[in-house]
Amino acid sequence: MHSRFSMYSTVIRRPISLLVLMFTISSLWPVLATAQKPKPKKKPAPPKIRLPESVRTRPSHLMDVAPASRERRTELELAAAQLDSLIEGKLTELGQSPNPYVEDDVFLRRIYLDVAGRIPTLAEAQAFLDSNDPDKRIELIDTLLGSPDYVSHTYNFWADTLRLRERPQPNIVAEPFLAYVKDAIRTNKPYDEWVYEMLTADGKVWENPATGYQLRDDGMPLPYIDNTVRIFLGTQIGCAQCHDHPFDQWSQYQFYELAALTAGTRTRIKRGDPGYEKTNPANAMISEARKHYDKGRVPGAFQRMIRANSYSVSEVKATLRLPHDYAYADAKPKSVVEPAVLWGEIPSKAKNASPRHQFAAWLTSPDNQQFQNMIVNRLWQRFMGVGFVEPIDDFRDEHPCVNEPAMEYLGKELVRSGFDLKDLIRIILYSRTYQSVASDYALTSGEPYYFPGPTIRRMTAEQVWDSMLTLAVRNPMPFQRPGAEELKPYLDVDFANLTFDQAKSQSERFAKTYFLSAYKRELNKHAYQGNILCRASELPAPQRADHFLRQFGQSDRETIDGAEKEATVPQILAMFNGPITHVMLERGSAIVDDVLAIDSTRDRIDAIFMSVLARRPVSKDRLLAAQELSRTPNDNVGYGNIIWALLNTREFLFVQ
Repeated sequence: MHSRFSMYSTVIRRPISLLVLMFTISSLWPVLATAQKPKPKKKPAPPKIRLPESVRTRPSHLMDVAPASRERRTELELAAAQLDSLIEGKLTELGQSPNPYVEDDVFLRRIYLDVAGRIPTLAEAQAFLDSNDPDKRIELIDTLLGSPDYVSHTYNFWADTLRLRERPQPNIVAEPFLAYVKDAIRTNKPYDEWVYEMLTADGKVWENPATGYQLRDDGMPLPYIDNTVRIFLGTQIGCAQCHDHPFDQWSQYQFYELAALTAGTRTRIKRGDPGYEKTNPANAMISEARKHYDKGRVPGAFQRMIRANSYSVSEVKATLRLPHDYAYADAKPKSVVEPAVLWGEIPSKAKNASPRHQFAAWLTSPDNQQFQNMIVNRLWQRFMGVGFVEPIDDFRDEHPCVNEPAMEYLGKELVRSGFDLKDLIRIILYSRTYQSVASDYALTSGEPYYFPGPTIRRMTAEQVWDSMLTLAVRNPMPFQRPGAEELKPYLDVDFANLTFDQAKSQSERFAKTYFLSAYKRELNKHAYQGNILCRASELPAPQRADHFLRQFGQSDRETIDGAEKEATVPQILAMFNGPITHVMLERGSAIVDDVLAIDSTRDRIDAIFMSVLARRPVSKDRLLAAQELSRTPNDNVGYGNIIWALLNTREFLFVQ
């Protein structure tokens, strides 16, 4: 076992003593401290609860989520067994052995973090650990895959990959697309169908939200191809935009051949569209508005609403030419390039379709092995910590697959299921490989990893945030991000018939509701000390640079898979004394209510450990907890210190 894991294990089983000896924080928990003060003669007024009421009441229903089918469970268990056989066969070949099955408490915490994106609640942890059902692991996997938590967490996963921002450009309103991505996860839309929709959608984003994918790279047709092929095919051809790829087979000419398939994509309204005759109607309306507003200062909401209506995706007939400085002998500069795919052929059913539809049909075809490989590799890394191929989106000879039969098998199962991502995930999670003890492994070691079990990894920023909310509030989703239905009445205009008075009236309604600054202010009613208490998936994205999520590495959504997991000083300070750690010790928080509702000290310590670490304390934990309680004059301050100390352990911040 590597030395780093040995150190990690030591920290796990000694979670309290060092932190408590370093720093006593009685002053941080004044609310808890009042619980055991001598009773005055007059009954005092009940302490004020500062947490918003919206987060203190458990919701009865958040959303309808496509369930994990019970009918397919047996066949997926058999598929998981076949996967294990392929993984273990490779280990045997190399003289290695699979790790033993992980204990229930570690599995419990792992599966909640990996599927739900958060730690389990006290009640959830107790129910699972007390259950004697031999199928309780599979039952829990399927339950979580049918939950709103799965939708929220999986949205965060795709938001990082697809670079989801509410304003990729100032005048592009992308919320309908963000809600569309979330809805595709909620309904378990077949993966090939989902990707095809994003690559071929037409119209305004609130009419057809899938157009948001193409608007993300508005005005950048060549980076659009580079990003798309990298995201969905795991092939990095960006270097070939300017010259033949120095480290791979792709030539600059091949890059332009592929880009020619989407050269006809347009993202703005054009002549012939309603209201667009000689003059761009958006420019004309804003020019008209300057005559009506004092000193020609057109309000931001008016401009954003009008400009947003100038974005509409369509496809026209177009050709693509090589750049003027093209320097290779196979073609002349500025010559027209005929469209062609990188490998294979365009499916016969799309031969007569438009070039953009041909591109989408080729990319998502069940015959396109790389389309399968890429999503298998992404999901394998998501749950195992390391991909079959690393980096996950750079398939080439220099980055060999460590277990090609296993990756190909999962790809075939994906196609057989009709590109059902939830079933693919179930195969991985059902497997012995996933349910084994995690290994300490780092890519920087330079050694291939053959998956005796998953790897230990630090939580993502979103997992940390959502886990803190689980401890703090009963309702971690007091609102959900708006979609096309909510936004369309405030944004959509018909340029063919629009008058200034109509535009002014509608823009004023927009300014009070979904104009970004007003919308963010509205969310503050769910805030505590400036932090909006809602799951990361629903918060404005990306967050400001000083927000807890960004401090813990949330991507700025400018690059594909741009999240960071490196430790930094701001992270330590945020965990030690940040607003989100304070909220848990506020009267009315979930963990305070749960602990104070218990009478015995022993059971309170159990509840704290179960709530924070999803396990019961061992003997040494109990001894350290007793020592801490003995040196604080008020037991409730001691409980607060224990909670705070556990939050600052590696055991809390890492997925084992």
